[in-house]
Amino acid sequence: MDIEELQTFVEVADAGGVSPAALRLGVSKSIVSRRLFRLEAELGVQLLARTTRGAALTEAGATFRDYAARVCAEIDVAKETILPAGDLRGRLRVAVPLSFGQTHFAPILAEMARRHPQLQIHTCYSDRFVDLITEGYDCAIRVGYLQDSNLIARRVGPLYGKLVASPDYIKAHGSPETPEELVAHEALMQGTEAWQLMDGDEIITVRPQGRFKADNGPALVAAAAAGLGIVYLPDCLTHEYIASGALVPVMTHYPPPPAAAYVIRPPGQHPARKIRVLTELLIEYCEPPPHLAPAPFR
Repeated sequence: MDIEELQTFVEVADAGGVSPAALRLGVSKSIVSRRLFRLEAELGVQLLARTTRGAALTEAGATFRDYAARVCAEIDVAKETILPAGDLRGRLRVAVPLSFGQTHFAPILAEMARRHPQLQIHTCYSDRFVDLITEGYDCAIRVGYLQDSNLIARRVGPLYGKLVASPDYIKAHGSPETPEELVAHEALMQGTEAWQLMDGDEIITVRPQGRFKADNGPALVAAAAAGLGIVYLPDCLTHEYIASGALVPVMTHYPPPPAAAYVIRPPGQHPARKIRVLTELLIEYCEPPPHLAPAPFR
């Protein structure tokens, strides 16, 4: 039984169709179809029911998919085991946040590609929530506070942030001093998220309101600099604006709790070596420089 046929079947099953699987694999749809035909002919059973919307697993296909996925994973581990020390091959699909991902994580991924010339790295930069399993990603880099899930997370570095606003906004609307006052101000947000603040050792959750929303950090920091409201963002996005005086910290007696950057991967006992190597590289590079480290609060 051809391992490529098994891998192709697993991709089609997870992607829900031939076209998205072909895109993931980097081959034509006709090649995917031929591999599926050969696999089904060899097994003598229909694994996929083709529809106008894609491909759905038959009962036999659903059972076989789990076995095929385990075989493919074991083959990948075996290949990695016999490779020369430090050598990586194959493909790594990773989802990265758009906000500061291009400036902070892209150089690290480029360094990984430089160190491992036989490794293909395919990166998606987006601030939307990426479903790793459904969309076929090996891992993702996520920042902030993690939600409960069945995914496996590894912390790779700290992430500090603060609430900031422009001097013009503060001159026009005042500077909030308490969480209760903050709710009355214009907040710049990605959606309807809640903000967490520290009152000593206690975490306070605030649900701000505002008319300006954007799906990425750079757009929000630009809106804050234009005087549209108060924004809560990582220091790596705001420190240059603060240094120039375009933004100033607010609510300094109620700082946000420290967050972190994480590598997230689907559940499984043994992460692929390419994910372990990426994680170690991120840990190496993600220690913040002195100008991004948190200042002591007085």
